[in-house]
Amino acid sequence: MTSLSIATVPTKPFDGQKPGTSGLRKSVQTFMQNNYSENFIQCIVNAAEDRTKLVVGGDGRYHNSHVVQTIIAICAANHVKHVIVGQNGILSTPAVSALIRKRQTNGGIILTASHNPGGPNGDFGIKFNTSNGGPAPESVTNQIYELTKSVTQYQIVKDLKVDVSKLGVQTFDVSGNQFTVEVVDPVDDYLQLMKEIFDFNAIK
Repeated sequence: MTSLSIATVPTKPFDGQKPGTSGLRKSVQTFMQNNYSENFIQCIVNAAEDRTKLVVGGDGRYHNSHVVQTIIAICAANHVKHVIVGQNGILSTPAVSALIRKRQTNGGIILTASHNPGGPNGDFGIKFNTSNGGPAPESVTNQIYELTKSVTQYQIVKDLKVDVSKLGVQTFDVSGNQFTVEVVDPVDDYLQLMKEIFDFNAIK
């Protein structure tokens, strides 16, 4: 297995990267600026108390696939050991929450702008949920915001490309450390949870 190297990329802060309870929502074109998404993702990772295992997925809107790969590559460079990602980068917000709790991860990064319009001229968003499955509290989002105001670099494994279309576990050597990406069905675990909560036969 070829060992992948970590790159440190110099950057500078962007104004206005203050997340609300539903994360950082901006236009797609804003997120497509050079280093914009990378800065915010690095600050999320820096703010996480424990970053051993994270869930990643989004609602599939424009720019989702690119940012999923960026998150995985930044996680790999920042000593995250295990990333669980929805197949094709897709996971609904409640599905991410369910996976965080079921798999006892340290949190999850969700790519969504909720009800805002999508498409290349629409909106995009990055949200962080903590280990209880819920949105990051204000204490965490404030910490992320403070970090965005002074960030000078981010770390990324530029040559890491993960096939998120294929279910299963993929392992990589990143500077001598094993990095695991697990691609899961976007619905299975959430559906199982719903079956435990609701009597679908009775509803039918």
